[in-house]
Amino acid sequence: MALLTLAAAHLAYGHVALLDGADFALEAGERVALIGRNGAGKSSLLKILAGIEQADDGLLQMQTGLRRVYVAQEPRFAVGTSVFDAVAEGVAPARALRARYEAHAPGEDLDALQTQIEALGGWTWEQRVQESLQRLHLDAQASMDVLSGGTRKRVALAQALVAAPDVLLLDEPTNHLDIDAIEWLQDLLVEWPGALVLVSHDRAFIDAVATRIVLLDRGRLSSYPGRFAQYQATRERELEAQALSDARADKLLAQEEAWIRKGIEARRTRSAGRVARLQRLRAQRAARREQLGQVRLELDAGQRSGRIVAELEEVSMRFGDKHLIERFSATILRGDKVGLIGPNGCGKTTLLELILGRRQPTAGSVRTGTRLQVAYFDQMRAALDLDATLADTISPGSEWVDIGGQRKHVTSYLGDFLFAPARANAPVRTLSGGERNRLLLARLFALPANVLVLDEPTNDLDIDTLELLEELLQGFEGTVFLVSHDRCFLDNVVTSTLAWEGDPAFGGRPGLWREYEGGYEDWKLQRERARALAPAASAAPATAAAEAAAAPAALRAAPVRVKLSYKEQRELDALPANIEALEAEQRELAQRLASAELYTREPQRVPELQARHEALDAEITQALQRWEELASRAS
Repeated sequence: MALLTLAAAHLAYGHVALLDGADFALEAGERVALIGRNGAGKSSLLKILAGIEQADDGLLQMQTGLRRVYVAQEPRFAVGTSVFDAVAEGVAPARALRARYEAHAPGEDLDALQTQIEALGGWTWEQRVQESLQRLHLDAQASMDVLSGGTRKRVALAQALVAAPDVLLLDEPTNHLDIDAIEWLQDLLVEWPGALVLVSHDRAFIDAVATRIVLLDRGRLSSYPGRFAQYQATRERELEAQALSDARADKLLAQEEAWIRKGIEARRTRSAGRVARLQRLRAQRAARREQLGQVRLELDAGQRSGRIVAELEEVSMRFGDKHLIERFSATILRGDKVGLIGPNGCGKTTLLELILGRRQPTAGSVRTGTRLQVAYFDQMRAALDLDATLADTISPGSEWVDIGGQRKHVTSYLGDFLFAPARANAPVRTLSGGERNRLLLARLFALPANVLVLDEPTNDLDIDTLELLEELLQGFEGTVFLVSHDRCFLDNVVTSTLAWEGDPAFGGRPGLWREYEGGYEDWKLQRERARALAPAASAAPATAAAEAAAAPAALRAAPVRVKLSYKEQRELDALPANIEALEAEQRELAQRLASAELYTREPQRVPELQARHEALDAEITQALQRWEELASRAS
């Protein structure tokens, strides 16, 4: 028997039907991922299942005594509450019963109270709270008022878990959590003995946790047993079949409309059945809810930047006694797509500001490239004026947007991001979290930029939009810096990774950052190998020192230093100027090839100049590699 069942549920806000006869059942031990477009009604459905909201129509049935706990996207706590008290709210019924038992009034049925307390685990509620705090690495005495969004989310999860509910309902549980916390939560939920319904757009998280996918699309719920990858394949086949069926119905309707316009023939008695069929076809077409359109994303890459975007040499950044970055070196080239990985507060944003030249290091040097046009996506959405309209946010003081040399009306441009024309003059504050992220992307992509900085762009975006954004960034010719906790998104976009590895538990030191080729999975594999080798590596110096001490003095040689030859040193000194000269020649060629005058006066030279332009790319790359090789040997 199902733990809870929702039958023929209807829910509408204004003329938009979020639930249109939706049916849902949850079995014991199931882990259901509820997915769908932003604004489809997922959070509303979760609140109906939690008993927080009611549907306009329909029936929700549950097993007797079923305990449900709901964790909101943005959990709220009373002002001045400590972490311990906030988590202990999860066992409030057990605490209240035990307090009644300990201060029992005359005539109180203590046996009945004791049975209730035992059923809720009330005798050991303090121990359960402490265990939950330890598992989530929370400070019991800390004040909720000063905690970050990620820590507040962990407190809300601890509060839910300590209640030991039969059904756990989570709305975007991975928002504000770093990758380590997401993987921890993922493992915890896989072992969770109760039933689970979660709303999430994190594909890797869903794939690891869920045993069933439920899609909310145009007011109806569709169930897909198995993993997320199986759902994707099945859904694609369904959409193809539905499109074919709709096309056939539209063709038949068009034929019947053409026939009815002939007039006199349609009024004959023998055609009455055909007229009735036409009316049914019209009714079916009017009742059909079309699939929502796709976001259409375009980027204006602006002018081409210099070959080197940023070069960091032994860069350190400290705030008092806190070492965020310590002796980090890297070279970022045009076209690189760089992911930044690390826990909340480790210094990802600070490292980005150093790379872009917006902040000066406390030690070391940073050289930024030429002709950089930077567009910044802020995870806190600070760039959005909540009182401004959508149209003014995209194009202040103008009705037009220029994208890659093409002019679009701002209403049409907003339509590309699934904003209806009627909402162009609505204030930003009326948008949901996912819609604000879409608006920020629309504003970002309306600016010409050859460097994109995306700080948590995936929060609140639905899966369809995430996949389209991935395709856009993969084809972007400029440079991308991506801060994200979405592992799948990182793997599909980035070509290299800057990872914080300052955890002393694994041999790290404060402010340690390393550069890796590839995305998240590549970094994870290399990190695990390094951690496995760490004990052997730490033992090796001690062994070597003992052997050296036991050896005769004559056999103990001084370390050998390899110096550059005179010729190599002169080559190293000349390389920066050579690279600049090559880049200048490439810029000049680009300007000539972009000029119409060349094609009218000297068309025969076009192939020659194009070939030289391409050859310069290879020469610049070769010079940079030689520079890096000689510089590393010299240091």
